[in-house]
Amino acid sequence: MKIALMDSGTGLLAAAAAVRRLRPDADLVLSSDPDGMPWGPRTPEDVTAHALEVARSAAAHGPDALIVACNTASVHALPALRAELEPRVPVIGTVPAIKPAAAAGGPVAIWATPATTGSPYQRDLIERFGHGVEITGVPCPGLADAVEAADEAAIDAAIVAAAHRTPRDVRTVVLGCTHYELVAERIRAALQQPGAPALALHGSAQAVAAQALRRIGAEPAPAAAPTGGLSVILSGRPAGLPATALVYAEGRLLAAGPTDRAPGAPAETTPAADGAAAAVRR
Repeated sequence: MKIALMDSGTGLLAAAAAVRRLRPDADLVLSSDPDGMPWGPRTPEDVTAHALEVARSAAAHGPDALIVACNTASVHALPALRAELEPRVPVIGTVPAIKPAAAAGGPVAIWATPATTGSPYQRDLIERFGHGVEITGVPCPGLADAVEAADEAAIDAAIVAAAHRTPRDVRTVVLGCTHYELVAERIRAALQQPGAPALALHGSAQAVAAQALRRIGAEPAPAAAPTGGLSVILSGRPAGLPATALVYAEGRLLAAGPTDRAPGAPAETTPAADGAAAAVRR
């Protein structure tokens, strides 16, 4: 079994780690675009072009499924990716987990990039799945970039700034960018009010991982032998996991298993954070 994941950068780590936990025997292909990121400020046409190139690099490895572990690419490029790859390779997209968050009751905050916050796309999801729940969009400028760079000080500053924009009575937070799942516990710590019920965080990693297995007719087998390999592609080039990825627990989990590297590709280096739970576009 081989599952590929794509993103502009390290946002795919959370979903990749979720797949690894569900199927330690599955080979993983991680394809990202450090030369072209960030994708958020690009036009929809430009995002689609970059996403197609990243997906083609992954598809060349013959995966059984491709997870688009990126909200921006899922919004703008999913139809083009499916038109090119399906039915040969099922394509699983990612959307913010607004539906399950709203179903649990409010108040709800959606942490997302400034481009996503207030966008027609997010407004449509709120209208469709908000069910009358109080929902606040919280822009998080700089957070995804800080996570990508593994810049601890910048991560803390961006989280503190976003926390100040989040209503104090919020009990549920949607992590509307896959990068945010890598620092989920730091977000929780910044928002948790003393004496209040435990804050619920909703991400997408677990849901997209489970959906990928369903699409290829596979069952979770977390007790399987940890024989799954790892291939890394950076802007079309075979590589190892970047050192910045290994700052996070998810990256270290992936690096702990067998790794497939092309001759001459850089080896992994070494030097923490967390993920969350649920929403998928088919």
